[in-house]
Amino acid sequence: MEKHWWHKATVYQIYPKSFKDSNGDGIGDLQGIISQLDYLQKLGITAIWLSPVYQSPMDDNGYDISDYEVIADIFGNMADMEELLDQANQRHIKIVMDLVVNHTSDEHAWFVEARENPTSPERDFYIWRDQLNDLDSIFGGSAWQYDQKSGQYYLHFFSKKQPDLNWENAQLRQKVYDMMNFWIAKGIGGFRMDVIDMIGKIPDQGISTNGPKLHDYLKEMNQATFGKHDLMTVGETWGASPEIAKQYSNPDHHELSMVFQFEHIGLQHKPDVPKWDYAKELDVPALKAIFNKWQTQLELGQGWNSLFWNNHDLPRVLSIWGDTGVNRVKSAQALAILLHLMRGTPYIYQGEEIGMTNYPFADLEQIDDIESLNFAHEALEKGQDMAAIMDSIRMIGRDNARTPMQWDSTKQAGFSSADKTWLPVNPNYQSINVQAALADPDSIFYTYQKLVQLRKDNDWLIDADFELLETADKVFAYKRVRDSESHLVVVNFSNQEQNFAWSDSFEDILISNTDVAVALNKQKLQAWDAFCLKLTD
Repeated sequence: MEKHWWHKATVYQIYPKSFKDSNGDGIGDLQGIISQLDYLQKLGITAIWLSPVYQSPMDDNGYDISDYEVIADIFGNMADMEELLDQANQRHIKIVMDLVVNHTSDEHAWFVEARENPTSPERDFYIWRDQLNDLDSIFGGSAWQYDQKSGQYYLHFFSKKQPDLNWENAQLRQKVYDMMNFWIAKGIGGFRMDVIDMIGKIPDQGISTNGPKLHDYLKEMNQATFGKHDLMTVGETWGASPEIAKQYSNPDHHELSMVFQFEHIGLQHKPDVPKWDYAKELDVPALKAIFNKWQTQLELGQGWNSLFWNNHDLPRVLSIWGDTGVNRVKSAQALAILLHLMRGTPYIYQGEEIGMTNYPFADLEQIDDIESLNFAHEALEKGQDMAAIMDSIRMIGRDNARTPMQWDSTKQAGFSSADKTWLPVNPNYQSINVQAALADPDSIFYTYQKLVQLRKDNDWLIDADFELLETADKVFAYKRVRDSESHLVVVNFSNQEQNFAWSDSFEDILISNTDVAVALNKQKLQAWDAFCLKLTD
């Protein structure tokens, strides 16, 4: 298998509105990111996935783009963007842009023209119908919006201000590729592709993802843009299986580097019920089975995996599956060790490396996320209890990931000098912040730093096979085996002591959050014990 830089990379996701505010308006910006590049260099990450910074009305926090080649005023301007690229490259950090091409904003020039002039070429850049069918928007309600001016409905799988693009139109596809080449010429390191499995949609047949032309479009995109360069491309594919992931990421197919698969994230919810009816406890055996499937069925050379617990659309993993109490640090370290030593490219979401948690939202006044607000209003109309609605939002609402980054214990956690920030700062910032983490040699930060370095230094993390071990339900243990070289990873995924039978001898402890000798001698794991051993040949 040909090796690329992203096989050994660790990617750090920045949500720009919430990372660092440089001008005191309560909103993070590009100069704020530039000011913290030394921190990210210390962490050791290889690339930054930058959530959208393009011009946008911000109906969906920048995922509604009105101009792909202009930077939104709230974040700065193109000179700031070019400075970020330059400063990051000087620190050997690549910038991966968020590519949002399933839809645009309804304020994009294409849609403005399509709406104003139904005979224009741009009209066919979007999907219009005289009658609507029963397709639902992911944000709630119908996926069709009536346009009074032209007397037709347009498709929007997200907000009504995010009309879906018609990828069957070749002229539209070429405009997208031209835009991608604009950014490639500026020196970016690749693209994270928002809901890319939806660009092949066939609305009249009820097909929203994995449409029959999807892979033709991706092959064409590859050939017209990033295929000529050593760039990292990762597709957001909520419905992917290992077989589907191979279609995207098998090098012979000339599509993408890897995909985000979300099967493990599905365990946050009760099966076959709406997202907001969340699971009160993680099914650890089910988690083991899912990771085992992805680690063994997405074979080396046949495709490549991404590894993540958190992103801007998900709650903080520490709050939903870890322990935010006495074992906050240890459980965060255990979650990191478990994930980062699997095969794939790991992603760290801002604040994950210091153990940030969900926000204790008191009421809807504190909520910004359109998905959460739509859920709350629909639930209230159905007569549901506000206390239960807020409980769901506090547990799995998207704003949990979007509260400002906690830099230090000063006002607004050092994120901003403003009296009011766009989302409130988590009240636990005085104890959970970067400054405190850097001052503590046993902090979560240094566990992440070590894991990032291990990936850079060890080829077995790319090449070695994955073998899940038979253990107690709450113990997640696996081996990574390459020829005669074996590494053992053991995690107690619980707050309770667990038995762990042990027979192998080892020659080195690569990383741990506990006294390994005591654990192995007693054949017992304490709450959230986690370690990786190099076994004796």
